[in-house]
Amino acid sequence: MKPGVAIRTLVAALLACAGAGASAAPRLPASGAEVLEELPWRADPQQRELRALRARLQEAPRDLPRAVEVARRYIEVGRREADPRYYGYAQAALGPWWDQAAPPPQVRLLRATLLQSEHRFPEALADLAALTAQQPGDAQAWLTRATVETVRADYPAATRSCAHVSSLADELVTTACIANVGAMNGRLAASERLLAAVRARAGGADDPAVDAWVLTMLAEMAQRRGAAASADARFGAALRVAPRDTYLLGAYADFLLDAGRHDEAAALLAPHARVDGLLLRHALALRAGGRARDLAPELVELAARFDAGERRGDGVHLREQARFELALRGDARRALALARRNWDVQKETPDARILLEAALVARDVAAARPVLDWMRGAHVEDVRLARLAAQFNLDGGKG
Repeated sequence: MKPGVAIRTLVAALLACAGAGASAAPRLPASGAEVLEELPWRADPQQRELRALRARLQEAPRDLPRAVEVARRYIEVGRREADPRYYGYAQAALGPWWDQAAPPPQVRLLRATLLQSEHRFPEALADLAALTAQQPGDAQAWLTRATVETVRADYPAATRSCAHVSSLADELVTTACIANVGAMNGRLAASERLLAAVRARAGGADDPAVDAWVLTMLAEMAQRRGAAASADARFGAALRVAPRDTYLLGAYADFLLDAGRHDEAAALLAPHARVDGLLLRHALALRAGGRARDLAPELVELAARFDAGERRGDGVHLREQARFELALRGDARRALALARRNWDVQKETPDARILLEAALVARDVAAARPVLDWMRGAHVEDVRLARLAAQFNLDGGKG
């Protein structure tokens, strides 16, 4: 695979750790006529291609190039469809090497990507550290490493990883890596200007996944500094490029909810109820839009999905589950407990926001201190977080 193609393939998978995944809760259908799920049509070209790849791999399951190709394709589809089953298929394709302490480099990179998608960040970083030591010219490994380090709030390490990317990838991907770190670490406006200028100079990215990634990043930067019109325009441009991108749909829905555009958010998300995080936001839009009587089926479904995730020991949806408990069930203590567990794993602005919101309702200043300390220490710039933090200062007698 050519380096440029490899980078574009990886970017499509990087957001797996941040996107809202799908999971089906076990339940009994009301009748034998109930449709549980509409599976992809067997004549679908994508499904035909995957079946052909899988059949070739079954002929020679230890054929490394074939296994890597199959795993990559499943990761791409899993990311695009927000369907974790495809990540399981990818892991199965890598089965002969999965448990090896030192698997082939191609397997190690894909294993790190899959571990990242499950929020098993320390294990992913261990693989990535070994891989970058073994192959310091692997741009994909450095970009994945920078992404995980940023999610973990290790900004100096992420900056160093992006520096390695700079000599190995194209200018737009390199700038996106650097700007993503800088925007979280006290350089929001400068990072946004730099990334916007590089994208404009390049005329966008050739690959839609990369362009949607960059546009979404720019939209979120504008949103964090309170530039609603700019954020809205960029979200719209990203959706025109990648209308089914689940991370983008969730991010734009949150923007619409914050702006009080509840009907727009509900309409945007209505076709995507299979995805947990998007179903949650659809329910939030219905509640905020005064359509609480339409909520009952969605509340039951969300509760079943989150309960099933807990039984599996799945920590991927803690942020969404905390929002569910706070906004839709009104259980601030439960929401706070979930938000704190989530904060132990990942530290991005939505993770900070739900923890602060839950701590405010629960009147627990001590629970909010790790986030407030992170905001001060990293010089985080976000108008929504700043408003929440100010309430703790104004109501300092809580707790």
